[in-house]
Amino acid sequence: MTTWKVTQLGSGEDGEVPGRVRIRTETPAPTIASHRTEGARINDSRPVVFDINDMSVYYGSSRALMNTSMRIRQHLVTAVIGPSGCGKSTFIRSLNRMNDSIPSFRITGQILYHGHDVYGPGVNRVEVRRRIGMVFQKPNPFPKSIYDNVAWAPRNLGLKSGLDERVERALRQAALWDEVKNRLRTSAMGLSGGQQQRLCIARALAVEPDVLLLDEPASALDPISTAAIEDLMHSLKSRYTIVIVTHNMQQAARVADQTAFFSLDRVDQVGTLIEFDDTEQIFRSPRDGRTRDYVTGQFG
Repeated sequence: MTTWKVTQLGSGEDGEVPGRVRIRTETPAPTIASHRTEGARINDSRPVVFDINDMSVYYGSSRALMNTSMRIRQHLVTAVIGPSGCGKSTFIRSLNRMNDSIPSFRITGQILYHGHDVYGPGVNRVEVRRRIGMVFQKPNPFPKSIYDNVAWAPRNLGLKSGLDERVERALRQAALWDEVKNRLRTSAMGLSGGQQQRLCIARALAVEPDVLLLDEPASALDPISTAAIEDLMHSLKSRYTIVIVTHNMQQAARVADQTAFFSLDRVDQVGTLIEFDDTEQIFRSPRDGRTRDYVTGQFG
């Protein structure tokens, strides 16, 4: 189990954070026993980043996602696929508590991140989102310079030392540095759509997260920009654990090591995990007929 170094934001010299704020203060709760759709036969030896147990999500009295259990492993790309309305975005946004801003949101079950309950008492939501970064479907750069977009989160977290190097490193990791290095002080709004999306990825990487969540990051992009994002995922997974929601099954087949297929439960018509396995298994020989029908284009 990971042990976090205990510090306070802005407690170092010049506002530098000498370590990470702990995610929880109590001993992690025991794992909930549950039936699990466990994939990763090839990748079982990798450390578990997310251990998700009997997770259900509600908006008010309406249940959006039910009884989901799976393990997401380190330094792999995990794709989340399924028809519209089956809870894919709800699922990925729950991993770093992005749904918390919705007043009617409620979650049951458990999401363990390196053994720590993400929704447990004493959890620092800012630190959760620092460790588990997210990039959304539509590029959303701030109306600031390219430099200030990438520097925004480090500045807000008090990471002021070595800021130029941090910005350059994030832009290099996002494969954008060579395209923007001579215009860092110009507006990010002048970048192309594909460049803006890579800038948003650089912005997430600037605080050095452990996990990168991508919610349909290429759905609004042209084929060339989409290919650039896919190449970027391949290069980043050696350093980050990546979870991507995508409607594009060909994209999932190209980029993902593991794939989770979500659909609507036949009885309750609520989103649920149907099958989770290595991507090759999902696309070549799925165990559930619903998965087979979806990946072969029979529905969805």
